[in-house]
Amino acid sequence: QVQLVESGGGLVQAGGSLKLSCAASGSIFSIFAMGWYRQAPGKQRELVASITSGGRSNYADSVKGRFTISGDNAKNTVYLQMNSLKPEDTAVYFCNVDQIVLSRHYNYWGQGTQVTVSS
Repeated sequence: QVQLVESGGGLVQAGGSLKLSCAASGSIFSIFAMGWYRQAPGKQRELVASITSGGRSNYADSVKGRFTISGDNAKNTVYLQMNSLKPEDTAVYFCNVDQIVLSRHYNYWGQGTQVTVSS
């Protein structure tokens, strides 16, 4: 089992910045990727950004150029730097770990952290 603890959410004005952190603990091995998803009220959960253990990153089109994902393998932590925030970025942000065990993928989720961007 992998446990994830997120931090860094909050209330910010449009144009502001926030940095989310997600620390993983437990049975941390064979991590394929870590990432951030978000879910706004009445909408489906969507991928925001992900980064593989090899450092390859992927972003949703809506956040490209504004958000940056990074990882610290030594600390088993992934970060999401969010700049130029917009009201439409308001959502609960969830950390995700994709672990591969015997060729099967296992996904773990954090409890979520609220990000609210006021106009």
